[in-house]
Amino acid sequence: MKFHFYSRITFFVAALYFSSFAVQAQTSDFTAEHEFTQNCEGPSVDSDGSVYAVNYIMDGTIAKISKRNKSSIFLTLPKGSTGNGIRFGNATTFYVADFTGHNVLKVDVTTKQVSVYCNEPKMNQPNDLAITKKGHIFCSDPNWKEGTGQVWHVSPEGKARIVAPDMGTTNGIDVSPDEKTLYVNESVQRNIWAFDLAADGSLSNKRLLHKFSDGGMDGMRCDANGNLYITRHGKGEVAVVSPEGKVIKTITTKGKSVSNICFGGKKGRTCYITLQDRGCLETFQAEAPGREWLMMKAFLGKK
Repeated sequence: MKFHFYSRITFFVAALYFSSFAVQAQTSDFTAEHEFTQNCEGPSVDSDGSVYAVNYIMDGTIAKISKRNKSSIFLTLPKGSTGNGIRFGNATTFYVADFTGHNVLKVDVTTKQVSVYCNEPKMNQPNDLAITKKGHIFCSDPNWKEGTGQVWHVSPEGKARIVAPDMGTTNGIDVSPDEKTLYVNESVQRNIWAFDLAADGSLSNKRLLHKFSDGGMDGMRCDANGNLYITRHGKGEVAVVSPEGKVIKTITTKGKSVSNICFGGKKGRTCYITLQDRGCLETFQAEAPGREWLMMKAFLGKK
């Protein structure tokens, strides 16, 4: 079949237009721009589907965003504390990585009471959290100035120990659906590492899962199939990496400084992402529910 020259040009322009439109349509706004500070981070979803994120209006706050996209201050952290990652440990409790207070904080959702679950002065700045069904918490701990980092294990009793020393700038962290693997990324070095995870929280068999050639990395979360959704800070993308280390999908975000991600929504397939340059949350649909969403269902005794 032959195309006239101008027809081919028209076809090419139209294809380019619709391709660009499709890329831009991959995410949509969940909250208004500039409601959050440049430290916008740590989204997590409760049993009712509301989203929590840190540093709303000013640093040191935690916002609650209803399913109707209405944001409000849920609570203000104690003086000297600033939140980063948030993870639910059961239906009424979430934990906060407090990067200025060197704490992992515990928050009662019902009473809004904030307590220090673990304080460790040797932590550089607790960044992101991952948690198992039995309450073992893993905390990434980067030293941005030195380009180094480590991973802490916080036991269900609140005791901290280093389980992965001598790493790069550790940031995003999560546990596989079968809880046999811990994933940790290094933002500056662009590496994603996998460790064998023992029942007591010990790590072994460190291996490189994937290395990106450009861009940065921040938060990451597993879906129910074991795929990692990784926020590419500075690149304006969320990369989906398989358990075998292959990039199987890329979602383009509106903002460039995409910092963290969580799963929620009615079927657990709605992804909420925080954008530090835009000071807001964007959203898109995943192909499978998130591991943490399934955990919340289990907390509630639902299938």
